[in-house]
Amino acid sequence: MCRNITELRGLEPAATPEEIEAASRQYVRKVSGIAKVSDANRDAFEQAVREVTETTTRLLSALPPRRQPPQTVPPLRRPEVQARIAARSS
Repeated sequence: MCRNITELRGLEPAATPEEIEAASRQYVRKVSGIAKVSDANRDAFEQAVREVTETTTRLLSALPPRRQPPQTVPPLRRPEVQARIAARSS
């Protein structure tokens, strides 16, 4: 399907709610084909993000510990992404 979906299981420290929601949003964008949410599809899109976030949270808490960490660092943990987020907040 999509190689870009972020792996969250096995992170140290564990995936944050923000990382889980960002991965859920990424997934919903991919499967829906919606790159930019409009007023016409906002409610359905956001509901899907909430449901995927809840399901992902339950899944991660139910799985046993992973033997090896994911091969890539999630975007929200990358310094350049954190710098962009901080710049937008300023």
